[in-house]
Amino acid sequence: MPSSEPRVALVHDFLLDLRGAERVFLVLCELFPDADIFTAVYDPEGTEGRFEHRRVHTSFLQRLRPNSTSFRPLLPLYPYAMEALDLRGYDLVLSSSSAWAHGVLPSPDAVHVCYCHNPFRYAWNERDATLAGQHALLRPALGLVLARWRQWDWIAAQRVDRYIANSETTRRRVARYFTREAEVVYPPVEVERFAPGLVGEHYAVLSELMAHKRIELAVRAFNELGRPLVVIGDGPDAKRLQRLAGPTIRFAGRVSDAEVARLLATSRALVVTATEEFGIAAVEAQAAGRPVVALDEGGVTESVREGRTGVFYDEATPEALAAAVTAFDPLSVDPADCVANAHRFSVDAFAREIRAIVDQALAAGPSPRGDRRRPARGLALAGRRAA
Repeated sequence: MPSSEPRVALVHDFLLDLRGAERVFLVLCELFPDADIFTAVYDPEGTEGRFEHRRVHTSFLQRLRPNSTSFRPLLPLYPYAMEALDLRGYDLVLSSSSAWAHGVLPSPDAVHVCYCHNPFRYAWNERDATLAGQHALLRPALGLVLARWRQWDWIAAQRVDRYIANSETTRRRVARYFTREAEVVYPPVEVERFAPGLVGEHYAVLSELMAHKRIELAVRAFNELGRPLVVIGDGPDAKRLQRLAGPTIRFAGRVSDAEVARLLATSRALVVTATEEFGIAAVEAQAAGRPVVALDEGGVTESVREGRTGVFYDEATPEALAAAVTAFDPLSVDPADCVANAHRFSVDAFAREIRAIVDQALAAGPSPRGDRRRPARGLALAGRRAA
């Protein structure tokens, strides 16, 4: 007899390293152990072999063998690469998207559920900053690419049957940019990896080192304060930040999960400078019993309880951050309160909610949205709506 179990395809933007979105995708892979995996490009080494036991299908861009430092020049090609993935024969497509994975083309009778980490930031909420960061001669061409991308992105979003957002911040952006409703399911955090430890003198930053993360605020604030800060993570902004850093700031680089847990548990507090869509690092710090000092924006306002598990500052300036650090006594926070709050975001809670939504979507069947026929070209599709 043929199996009654749906055939499932899991889709992620790219699998080149292990950041927050990739860790969420790993949990989705565990929830659907027999599913095939689709992605634009894949680097087994950069992802620490975590997907080596799965069937991973890639796009034509894989021939170029990009990695986490070389994939960005190919950005205009990724929408077409996702549309070109062959998803025929799958009953359920579950995409994990912070850029273009939601633009895949499932079979007409398949159900497509998208877990949205954020609409593509460089085309939407970070568009102006993205253009401002380019040479004046390049801005018109880049502006045209981003306008085309917005058009493609909106059209792609209309083909998705059901959206899940990783926070209220993302839910509002999905509604604003895509005119689609989304349910919030907070990302899974492996809270069991963390435990309180003996608190030392240093504060911690845990982040990819990119300009939009605003790590410079922490570097300048802690230069002024003269207090020890450990920056955990790597990225294209690392060298610039190291040049700005004074003697009390140490760059740990990309370290093991065990070392992340140790550095968080022994820190006075985690410092968050970015407007995160959710911010898994803030939950990880709380799971290690440590409070969070964060900008009062984005998903961190949903994961941190002000006064009990952390404190917020109002402006994205070194002065505001320094004032918050000076006024806040991390040792006054009960580590047990931090740990209890972090457990709201466990893997088990995420799995239950995702399963329930997927079951509902499969029972309802595909919605009569958009045209799922394969377009002739990717970004050049754009035509009907400029957001």
